Amino acid sequence: MPHIDLPTDAPGIGGLFHYRPQTALPMAQLAEVLLCGEHSLSRGERELIATYVSSLNDCGFCTRSHAAFAAAQLPGGMDLVRQVTDDPDGAPVTEKMKTLLDIAGAVQRGGLEVTTDHITSARKAGATDVEIHDTVLIAAAFCMFNRYVDGLAALTPEDPAVYESIAERMVVGGYLPAAAAPGD
Repeated sequence: MPHIDLPTDAPGIGGLFHYRPQTALPMAQLAEVLLCGEHSLSRGERELIATYVSSLNDCGFCTRSHAAFAAAQLPGGMDLVRQVTDDPDGAPVTEKMKTLLDIAGAVQRGGLEVTTDHITSARKAGATDVEIHDTVLIAAAFCMFNRYVDGLAALTPEDPAVYESIAERMVVGGYLPAAAAPGD
């Protein structure tokens, strides 16, 4: 049960976005740029970073939803996503992706946890400065999104079909439609 009265029974951040569209739009725009915009990392890889951080934060809604988004956009599907959240070092992803996940995990613990060694390892694995920058920003943004969703006890369905349905819409439409107020 959410901590505040919401005008909709939309799950997770969607319900919160409908409550306060003035804050929803800039948050959705940030997610759109970070996760859907032109980038050398695929959309699936960026969603995987968001999923990993959300899982470290124990945010059920964000972990489930972004896992579905990542799975829909990665050749390894949900099996790969689960491998990454369970054991990123042993998961069948590139060395570059492993180093970026390591950076994301450090950001989740605290910004000062990111060290020169993290950055050096990522660069040696082929990560660009933009990829490193955006990994840090995705991780930081998802710490905020996770705390927003959990701090207001947003609705978090257990049914995987809910997240698959949201993923179908998000993969096609991106994040900006999620910020639209009811009736828009």
